[in-house]
Amino acid sequence: MPRFGSSGIRGLANVDVTPDLALRVGQVLGDLYGDVVVGRDPRTTSPMLACALLAGVLSSGGHGTDAGLVSTPTLARGVAGYGCGAMITASHNPAPYNGIKLWNPDGMAFDETQQGEVEAALDGGRFRRAAWDGVGRLQERHDLVERHTEAILKEVGTAKLRVVVDCGCGATATITPFLLRRMGCEVLAIHGQPDGRFPGRDPEPTEANLALLASTVRATGADLGVAHDGDGDRMVAVDRDGAFVGGDKLLALFAKREVRSGLVVSVDASMVLEDLLPKAKVWRTRVGDVYVAQEVKRRGADFGGEPSGTWIFPKASLCPDGVYAAARLVSLVAERPLAAYLREIPTYPIVRGSLPYPLDRWAAIQERLDAALRALPAQLDVVDGWRLRFEDGWALVRFSGTEPKIRLLAEARTEARAKEIYGTVLSSAQGAS
Repeated sequence: MPRFGSSGIRGLANVDVTPDLALRVGQVLGDLYGDVVVGRDPRTTSPMLACALLAGVLSSGGHGTDAGLVSTPTLARGVAGYGCGAMITASHNPAPYNGIKLWNPDGMAFDETQQGEVEAALDGGRFRRAAWDGVGRLQERHDLVERHTEAILKEVGTAKLRVVVDCGCGATATITPFLLRRMGCEVLAIHGQPDGRFPGRDPEPTEANLALLASTVRATGADLGVAHDGDGDRMVAVDRDGAFVGGDKLLALFAKREVRSGLVVSVDASMVLEDLLPKAKVWRTRVGDVYVAQEVKRRGADFGGEPSGTWIFPKASLCPDGVYAAARLVSLVAERPLAAYLREIPTYPIVRGSLPYPLDRWAAIQERLDAALRALPAQLDVVDGWRLRFEDGWALVRFSGTEPKIRLLAEARTEARAKEIYGTVLSSAQGAS
């Protein structure tokens, strides 16, 4: 059975993530949490899995609410008043994948303790079945998109911009273009039809996947382009010249506007954040939006995010909300061009690479690598891999979660120093493997 990761349960649809699994997850949720609201992205397998999960909820005696096709942040905001929520999505993964991500009424994803309780119940294999006259009620909700839209409109102003929105044929086709029009924007939507085969581009909004967005912004003289992943928890942008503006830049831009005392980011975020916010505390977590959200809540931080394009504005929601982030970015660009903001944010050289290793020697390599990295003259943080902080730069060494490779990253204020730091950690990794 697929296990919970930082993004819930995820795997190949109808292979790893099956209707039987969704049924059992639904039975557990109905038993433990009672009322469950379920949303889904437009993947071809999402209706199948949503129906199975709802059937499991009802069979346990819990009550199920079908929210239909919605973005993940729309569903997460809509969980208030229910025991929990379940989103059927594989987020930015390709079309053959799907998954289940679980949400609390405060809009935060299930933490590791909650996930462990669900896993234990699944492993136990004993599921509560209600009597024929005790099965739960099924109802539908069709107002969550409007409620999400209205909540955002109360927090953002009007904006007279021309904006191109690339929905990637994903769930944000139900909300982002309409929201921005109601803000006063002239909106051109591309890949705006929900289609779980993702015919326009892959769901992950990388620079390589957004060539059409960039060219459309240039061709139409738009002020801004924004793009989402398959379920809308991510948002990245292109400026009016069609230049890609990725996660590190947007993270710094949002943090500069939002943060007064505390910021939470993942371990792979740029050190430019400390330079931009010298009076603020910057906490770093494992990679994964749920870990960022947990720390934002625990620390009472002003903002949280990851270079992958997930943004957590705790005053609005503890769910990474790409739709809200798009509206906030539009509001900023209504004041000044995006490029003007970015010129105020330093860009530091980053060197990335990887080193393959034999899987059967992982434990020994991990032990030797740990010893080698601890011997270096740097402050060490092992919250997720090894993050080494030098006086004038930093490095991150992590085992890949998807292939037998050691990932390496180094950043410094000069290219020469970034390469020097990278060479140092690369030598340690090579010696250990």
